[in-house]
Amino acid sequence: MNSEFVVGIDIGGTNTKVGIVNESGNCLIRATLHTNEYILVDDFIDALAGLINRLFSELRIGKNIKGIGIGAPNGNYFKGTIEYAPNLNWKGIIYFADLMKVHFNVPIILTNDANAAAMGEMLYGAARSMKDFIVITLGTGLGSGIVVNGELVYGHDGFAGEIGHTIIVINGRQCGCGRNGCLETYCSAPGIIYTYKELLKKYNVIPEVKDSLIEAKYIEQIAKEGDVIAIEAFKYTGEILGIGLANSVAYTSPEAIYLIGGFAKAKDLLFEPTIKSFNENVMNIFKGKTKILPSDLNDGDAAILGAASLIWKMD
Repeated sequence: MNSEFVVGIDIGGTNTKVGIVNESGNCLIRATLHTNEYILVDDFIDALAGLINRLFSELRIGKNIKGIGIGAPNGNYFKGTIEYAPNLNWKGIIYFADLMKVHFNVPIILTNDANAAAMGEMLYGAARSMKDFIVITLGTGLGSGIVVNGELVYGHDGFAGEIGHTIIVINGRQCGCGRNGCLETYCSAPGIIYTYKELLKKYNVIPEVKDSLIEAKYIEQIAKEGDVIAIEAFKYTGEILGIGLANSVAYTSPEAIYLIGGFAKAKDLLFEPTIKSFNENVMNIFKGKTKILPSDLNDGDAAILGAASLIWKMD
């Protein structure tokens, strides 16, 4: 085993995934923390530090940490901050890297969670041979990491690549970012729940479970069992997502777009209507040039490995 290890952290709106990674890109151990259970960021960081220490204790490899890489919603690579993340309990500007340094006196680098996933896909996944691609993370929100000519796109302020917050429906659903009609409000786990409930009302159907039990996984399950309303919810979600992806291609002409995250596990239920809509709406000069594919990495590993690579690439 290598003598040094990196902690890779993927902060999501619902869950935070933590892994201990060696230089070969092997995630030796991983665990999950429920992000949304922590109202105060200080309490979350205390729990996160405790989890990291426990993982090293379980591995029995010593705690020789080279650094900590973090992917987070609205993460600013230049400042190490999380800023105005709509799907997190902690509002405003959070100096997350600095707060982590209270517990760990090692280099700490933070970036947008989807950027971390894109880096993981580029270094360890299906995009290893590509220089131009996009990674879309589908979960509590819709994140995006854009790679052009082999480099992540950050923009002048560190926030470039927010495809999830491009407006797809004028005067549409209220988004956590404060605007209306963002792609994320239609193509995410909360988005499909909203769509499914709208369809239940439209067809005057009473659901078979309590409202509190209607989650994205439940909708996926009953869709696979043939529930026509759940299938329609996926079809509508894919149609909207396909349009959003067709629009994104016009900016960077990627070779592929990878869909990652728990919501992407629905596979054909989501991919088929998305690809159909994408092909119908993409500009003619781009037709047949961009593939829409699932991630080549285990769920969660792309962002963990990508976040860890921020540290390995320091040298």
